[in-house]
Amino acid sequence: MLDARYVAENLEKVKAALERRNSSWGPIVSELSGLVQERRVLIGKTEDLAARRNAANQEMSALAKGGDKEKFAARRDELKTLATSIKTLESELGEIVSSLEEKLTGLPNLPHPDIPTGQSEDDNRVVREWGKKPEFDFEPKAHYELTAGLFDFDRAAKLSGSRFSVLWGAAARMERALGNYMINVHTEQHGYREVAVPYLVRSEALFGTGQLPKFEADLFKIPSATEEGEAHYLIPTAEVPVTNLHGNEILDPGTLPRAYTALTPSFRSEAGSYGKDVRGLFRQHQFHKVELVRFVEPEKSSEELELLLGHAEAILQHLGLHYRVVDLCTGDLSFTSQRTYDLEVWLPSQGRYREISSVSCFGDFQARRAKIRYRAAAKQKPKHVHTLNGSGLAVGRTLIAVFEQYQNEDGSVTVPAALRPLVGQDVIRGE
Repeated sequence: MLDARYVAENLEKVKAALERRNSSWGPIVSELSGLVQERRVLIGKTEDLAARRNAANQEMSALAKGGDKEKFAARRDELKTLATSIKTLESELGEIVSSLEEKLTGLPNLPHPDIPTGQSEDDNRVVREWGKKPEFDFEPKAHYELTAGLFDFDRAAKLSGSRFSVLWGAAARMERALGNYMINVHTEQHGYREVAVPYLVRSEALFGTGQLPKFEADLFKIPSATEEGEAHYLIPTAEVPVTNLHGNEILDPGTLPRAYTALTPSFRSEAGSYGKDVRGLFRQHQFHKVELVRFVEPEKSSEELELLLGHAEAILQHLGLHYRVVDLCTGDLSFTSQRTYDLEVWLPSQGRYREISSVSCFGDFQARRAKIRYRAAAKQKPKHVHTLNGSGLAVGRTLIAVFEQYQNEDGSVTVPAALRPLVGQDVIRGE
């Protein structure tokens, strides 16, 4: 959530920044101007009355020593009237601030000034490519056409409906190996602390990371079945529980940055994606993902974003997968993000790059919603941390990339060298 005070004091800047995302945000920001003006007027009146109250208090002290009981009583009555008026104004101000903050929850984050301005993914900026596109002397197949019998969508549909999958044998081992490999690299080489978290969360956690209230249609909601009597949601990403581990906390001096990683399933309704990627593993209701989350000091968030990006890239490089890094334009940013780099892996069967990871800096947007703060030094006033996260990586999409980039003409798949100790074989064939 945006800082109400910053918005009030920089209304035109906020309007211009959000219009870089989409011109429709301008009028919505303009609607806040009335509340902002009321807030200013009430603050001015409250401060004026508070000054009069302080002056009256000082005069009462002098009158008490002078013995003029009538003047003392008059000043006392004036103080009571001032106190009542101040209390009324503070109540009105609280209502205005609450209304302003409620409207602010519907506003997205301000885009970083250095990212490209644009309306869609067509306006994103390619930062770099790594490796070379694999070349084949045969027509490359899609992952679900390789290693016959390992991907079973019919039985998954029988169990759960569309956009689910059953993996058999070596494909299941490959998925498990990929998740374990990613976690091992991030904990042993990149210094992340592994954490196992619940897959069901309260609405407050989803509000903290920005999925609620705006994106409830994208979530799987579970009716009340707990002793607390409240509904829960299946996590759409481990970002939600991991970020909220420090919700409503003040982190101690010297404990930043904090870096956590988790391997969890993710559950998404894929609302609005009807007809997209209907075949294969690419867009599923349930999939596994390794998440990377960092809590950092505000002045270091830009360099921390580049560090996080490098950690996600390292997995692709260890696996020898060709990919590119894309700096998302304003129109392609998520609701909560200031800046996002997408890692897009090359899929030979489609002849194009597809997203395999998003690495984002949120500034204090999530921390303000989740109330995550830190002290730079003992006894200093706490400030909001900056949060960052990224996929390191989406396991299913990595499996797709491995199968397609390492495919052989006979339909088998060569296992990348880094995974062979975990998979237990050099080549995967159909079963």
